[in-house]
Amino acid sequence: MTSTITTGTLDVPGARLHYEVRGQGPLVALVGAPMDAVAFEPLAGLLAAGHTVLTTDPRGINRSRLADPGQDSTPGLRADDLSRLLAHLDAGPAAVFGSSGGAVTALALAQSRPDQVHTVIAHEPPLVNLLPDRERVHARTEELRASYLAGDVVGAWAMFMEQAGIELPDGALEMMFGGERDPRHVEDERRWFAHEMVHTDHWLPDLALMRTLPVRLVIGIGEESAGQLCDRTARALADALGAEPVLFPGDHTGFVDHPDRFSARLRPLVTR
Repeated sequence: MTSTITTGTLDVPGARLHYEVRGQGPLVALVGAPMDAVAFEPLAGLLAAGHTVLTTDPRGINRSRLADPGQDSTPGLRADDLSRLLAHLDAGPAAVFGSSGGAVTALALAQSRPDQVHTVIAHEPPLVNLLPDRERVHARTEELRASYLAGDVVGAWAMFMEQAGIELPDGALEMMFGGERDPRHVEDERRWFAHEMVHTDHWLPDLALMRTLPVRLVIGIGEESAGQLCDRTARALADALGAEPVLFPGDHTGFVDHPDRFSARLRPLVTR
């Protein structure tokens, strides 16, 4: 059964946000950064059987346009955007599932507006500042960003994948990032390298506050992510909060690669 999709826009300070709503029932928000609403379509469609599901393009990505294209994207700004979307829908408090940079957005929202959420599932947040070798990781990130912004796209992605601990088949990077590419994808990618990556990686949660929040915090890790950078950062957060991480199908992009199995694992967690 295919659920009806309602699309809309919301004006927020400095941006116009694109959002989509599916289904009926308790509110669940699926949040990425830099991933847009398109990345969550299969998962959103499955969860819409029993839930109202909100997806959105983060500010500056795809259909969420900025008044100032040079504006940086911080977890605080993205959390405020999500807060305004939840208030606009007036259907909360919500369960929020965030993956990667979206997990950092969700954690920032839990800190700033715990009244708007009852559960936050943070799937592999890249909280590099929780790692003992954070200075080395940050330095390498600056190197790969400089390479990308200087025009070495494939070389930058090779450094990124190596640092992330993600192995790809020979020639995969050239196929994915070389030659002719979708201009919109390139625009979003460049924005992430130039204006978002560092602010997400450097964000540090208020751990003392998080231990006292009236919000259920779930730290998610991919079953196939062992040894990857975001496996390490997610486990560091879980350890700091005294929580047992929850394993999800796949790796860092498990919600894209295995939406059926992923939704089965996620559904009980977003239910109050």
